[in-house]
Formats: sequence, structure tokens, C-alpha cells
Amino acid sequence: MADNSGKSQPAPKTESHDPDFPEAFLSFMRQGWREDPLAVAPLPEVPNYAKRRNALSEAFTGETLIIPSGNEKVRANDTDYHFRPGSDFFYLTGDRDPDSVLVLHPSGSGHDAVLYTRQRNSKDTDRFFRDRNGELWVGRTHTLAEKSTELGLATAPLGDLGAALAGSAPGRTRVLRGLDANVDRAVLAYEPDRSKPRDRQLAGVISELKLVKDEWEIAQLQAAIDATVLGFEDVARVLPADRSVKERLLEGVFGLRARHDGNDVGYTSIVGAGAHATILHWVRNTGVTKPGELLLMDMGVEGNNLYTADVTRTVPVNGTFTPLQRQVYDIVYASQQAGMDAIKPGVVFRDVHKVCMRVLAEGLDDLGLLPVSVDQAMSDDSTVYRRWTLHGFGHMLGIDVHDCQAARTETYREGPLQEGYVLTVEPGLYFQPEDELVPEELRGLGVRIEDDVLVTADGCRNLSAGLPRAAGEVEQWLASQREAGPRLPG
Repeated sequence: MADNSGKSQPAPKTESHDPDFPEAFLSFMRQGWREDPLAVAPLPEVPNYAKRRNALSEAFTGETLIIPSGNEKVRANDTDYHFRPGSDFFYLTGDRDPDSVLVLHPSGSGHDAVLYTRQRNSKDTDRFFRDRNGELWVGRTHTLAEKSTELGLATAPLGDLGAALAGSAPGRTRVLRGLDANVDRAVLAYEPDRSKPRDRQLAGVISELKLVKDEWEIAQLQAAIDATVLGFEDVARVLPADRSVKERLLEGVFGLRARHDGNDVGYTSIVGAGAHATILHWVRNTGVTKPGELLLMDMGVEGNNLYTADVTRTVPVNGTFTPLQRQVYDIVYASQQAGMDAIKPGVVFRDVHKVCMRVLAEGLDDLGLLPVSVDQAMSDDSTVYRRWTLHGFGHMLGIDVHDCQAARTETYREGPLQEGYVLTVEPGLYFQPEDELVPEELRGLGVRIEDDVLVTADGCRNLSAGLPRAAGEVEQWLASQREAGPRLPG
């Protein structure tokens, strides 16, 4: 640009570390670019997303529904975490971009769905090479028309969202909160007296729509679980029986499989060697394995369509359980098997929990640890057995590792299982190193076994049966994987 003297001045920088751009460079960058359209076609799963939006529409006739994808999160300074869209947003759209917002506008007896999303930082402006989200920095992005074709959904510029929200009827708007602060503020500005329970009801309805998985979703989960099985095999093949390795080596080996075969890990991997196995959410993974100790690994691949596995195995590092390790392992295995045997349509979720917990309590009694009888320990006014098993038997699984969390208690925790539910079964026993109420030989020993099961018409099917569960089978599996040797994903 020019100042009052008519001399050319450098264009302003966008970041402190950016170079100055003289006008000659800017002029040169603005010319000579070919515009290549993207080859886009409707995604095969477009009908699934449309069906879900229609179900949501039927639940809120005449109301405006707002579901954001979420924003990029800063990791440090000017670098962001890898973006993953909000699960409910993706469940309804299939869109993967940040800052997008799905709005269901009431229309007659239904809704018109519009996706408000970023426009391209194309070569029409300098932003394509100067902006950190410009296409020379991040690659070609979709036009609104291309995205509409791919998702089977009407699109509009994100800049039009404010006017669209301003036109929504007061008292007849619901928003999925906590994903986009700008959207939350905008809706409050137009409806300052709105009731938050209305928004919680929107989140709850979406969660309950997600409870029953269709065939496509089950296939997505199975693919993620199959990749997870391969990831556990990868880890077993590099786990030495006779020397220590870092927990983070094992975490990284599994992470390679997750990024190669899927989108990423579905959650931060838990790799707990020795006493770290007793820490339920041990995600620092700063320890090392030790022959003679157990290794607990809770890991899952998130598939390319964001459905995730959630599997845990506890293995003896040297390849063989000690008698005491095996006794504890067998208690947990019996608890898990009892839970799986109890699962079928009509059985209340909480009752499966009670079945699993009773087996654990009986095992703790056999170990001489319960201060009261099993019945007393299981009573609602006691539950002292939980000192050594703090969590429940499992949870719903799907596009979130803890899926359907906003569902009503009477539908989820106190509700009957239905055919098409997918849930984990993951009992565990954990004896903390500093627990003076257990014998010294038990301290620092932790065992969890977790599998992903589909509720079928007459029971359940273990989707993660590709990994062995029984103690002897685990030992044989570990030996066979070590014999096969390391491999790269292919």
C-alpha cells in the first residue's frame, strides 16, 4: 500500500514471526493460479445423517435447534490441538470442520436443516497465503456447494448465522451448549430469559437417539474394534518378557495403529505397569514394565467415522501369571462373564452392574478382605466392597467412548437394555500400594478386563472376542504374538 508520499509500504504482518511482505511480492502472489474443483460425491452414509435429523425434528416440532461443531482448542501459544468435531454434531451431519453450526429451522410440520460453515480462504483474497487457515497452509478446502453435495445438506456462510439466530422465535429455540461460546452468547442475547433445562432436554434427546445402533454404526464399531485388536497384538509383539520398557513405548506403538487404521485413539491410552494398574485413569504413562508384574492396558482405536472401541487387557509381563495374580484375574474374569451372561433385551442396566459386583464381592470375601458378609457388603447402605473396585461394570459405547451420557437416568442407568445397544463390560479389582487393609502381597496389583458387546435378540455378542480373556488363553496369546515378532501396519 502507499502512504501520503506515494511510496510503497510493506503490508502488515499477520504473526510476529512472519516476514514483511512488499507490494511486489503481494502482486506476484495474486496471479497465475489455476482453480481446480474438488471431485465430490454424496457420502454413502448421507441417508443415515438425514434419518437422524428427521428423528430430532419430530421431537421438537416448531422449534429452532442449534448444534455447533465446536472450535479449535489452543495447545500452546499459536498451535492448536488436532480438531475433532463435537460428537452430536457429527452424528447429525458428518461434517468435520471447526466453527460450523447446524441449525434446524422450523418449517411447516418439520424443519429445514442448514449448515452454517466457513467459506474457503481461496485465491480470491490474500488470505489464501497469509492466513494460517489459508489454502496454501492447510490445503484445498470445500466450497459451500461442494460441502452441500458431499453431505446432502444445505449450506450457508458462517457470517449469516447471526441473522439466522436473530430471526428465531423467543422461547422456541434450543442450543447444544458448551461447544461454541460465541453461539451460546448469541442465543442468550436474543433470549436472555431462556431456560437451561430446555437445552439439557435437547442434549438428552440426541443421546437417547444414539442408544440403539443401526447396522452401519455396528459395522463402524466393529471396524474400530478390529483395528484395536491389531493394536493390542502390535504391543504384545514388542513387549519384552525379560526386561523393562517404557509405558510410553507401548502407548506409541498402539497410537501408530490408531492413526494408520483409524482417525486416532478414541481416548488417551492407559498403560499401567505394576502399581500404575491400580490408578483408574493413569494416562501419564511415565512408568516402565517389570518382569513378574502385571501390565494393564486400556486402549481403543477411533475409526475414520469417529466410532470408537474401548478395550482393556491385563497381561503378565513375563508371560505367566503367578498363582496370586491368577486368582485375582480369575475373579475379575468370572465377574465379566457373569455380566455378559446376564445381558439381553429387557434386563435393566443397573441389574447387570449388580451381577458383576456380587461376583467381585464374593471373590474379595474368598481373599479374606471383606469386613462384613457378602450380602452386607452389597447392601445399598454399605457397598464397602467398592473400596477395591470404584467404577461401575460398564457404559454405552458409540461415537463417544462414554456414549449417550445425557440420556435420562430412567432410560439409561435404570432403563432396560434393548437390541442394538452397544456397551462395555469392564469389571476390575485394584489394590492400592498404600492400602494397609490388604495383605502386602496384594498391594500394587490391579486387574481389569474390558470388552465391547452388542445386545442381540437373545443375549449379546462380544465384538472384541478377537482378543482372548481367560488367563490361560492370555498367556498363550502373548507367547504367540511374541513369537510372530514386530510388524508395521500395512
